Amino acid sequence: MQILDKRKAMAITPLLRLGFRPFFLLGSLLAALAIPLWLLALQGWPLAGQPLGGWLAWHRHELVFGFAGAIIAGFLLTAVQTWTGRPSLSGKPLAVLVAIWLLARLLWWAGSPLLLLLGNLLFFAGVALVMARLLWAVRQSRNYPIVAVLLLLLGADLLTLLGVQQGNDGWQRQGAWAAVWLVAAMMGLIGGRVIPFFTQRGLGRVTAVQPWAWLDWALLLVSAVLAVLHAAGIALLAQAWLGLAFAALALGHGIRLVRWFDSGLLRVPLLWSLHLAYAWLVLACAGMALWHFGLLGNPSQALHALTVGGVGGLILAMLARVSLGHTGRPLELPRGFALAFVLLNLGGVFRVLGVGFWYLPSLWLAAICWTCAFAQYLYCYAPMLCSTRADGHPG
Repeated sequence: MQILDKRKAMAITPLLRLGFRPFFLLGSLLAALAIPLWLLALQGWPLAGQPLGGWLAWHRHELVFGFAGAIIAGFLLTAVQTWTGRPSLSGKPLAVLVAIWLLARLLWWAGSPLLLLLGNLLFFAGVALVMARLLWAVRQSRNYPIVAVLLLLLGADLLTLLGVQQGNDGWQRQGAWAAVWLVAAMMGLIGGRVIPFFTQRGLGRVTAVQPWAWLDWALLLVSAVLAVLHAAGIALLAQAWLGLAFAALALGHGIRLVRWFDSGLLRVPLLWSLHLAYAWLVLACAGMALWHFGLLGNPSQALHALTVGGVGGLILAMLARVSLGHTGRPLELPRGFALAFVLLNLGGVFRVLGVGFWYLPSLWLAAICWTCAFAQYLYCYAPMLCSTRADGHPG
């Protein structure tokens, strides 16, 4: 049976053998294209066609639900096979899910808000259903919160796209902000497991830093509640009590980061990139606290510290490591790839700090850095994602 199963698995096109392959590839391609397109549209360039609801609606949605959604799906649909010991989505079923994601991207130009809504919701529902089925089969309750976060993302997407359908800018903002903090919750949940583990393995330490369960649950719960408050529109108004919540988040994530630190990681790009991305999350939470306390003019810098430095940085770092490990290669970066991490973080600095002094040039510098970072990932890793594992195993 094992030989037969291996033969069946190896008969599948390499790109469709596990979820990380198509979703890392397509998500990174969207990331590399979306920011330059948004800036060209922002400056009034005559681009062919216009997405439903306008370019701002498209920008808000696609960088969270499109790009981050694809990467989250690829990671989870791959990791769940390791967690449960059961085969995850591959072959034709995976191809169907990928086709739904692609269709959802194209439906922005189809002229039907209802089809746009249905296509996007079907994608998140599909990912949540696969995860729930595999986790429930082995009663792995530890990972049930992941399904809950996916369902909340589906709800945030519904709110955002209803806003597009109704021309309601408030609903769009509420849904997009909620989704950003749900992705932050996922960063805390998954990052809290893999960053100390990867650090221990990467530096050859005997044991990893043991988690504080109470802190892990508190960070997840507070992030989820803040996401719901954004969806309701409550957290879009500066309020001191919310400042306390964000300050608590910053403190909790900061404590984690200090506990995980090991000076050896500064010499390993695959590790410092993870820790630096998590530091952006701490900065974003602190920035939101300052805004709610009335000490920051607007929350845009905090938002982009999270989306560019935190989400973008953690995604790029995870893509670089997971793609190596799951294609059967040594955990050694392709030559010169550390430059991509540097560029991504420079982009965060330009977008968060540079815009206060030199607005438009800083936006373009941030866009160039971001695009080059993900273009470098595509150049170095696309051949790995599209070919069989280096060790000859399925997956």
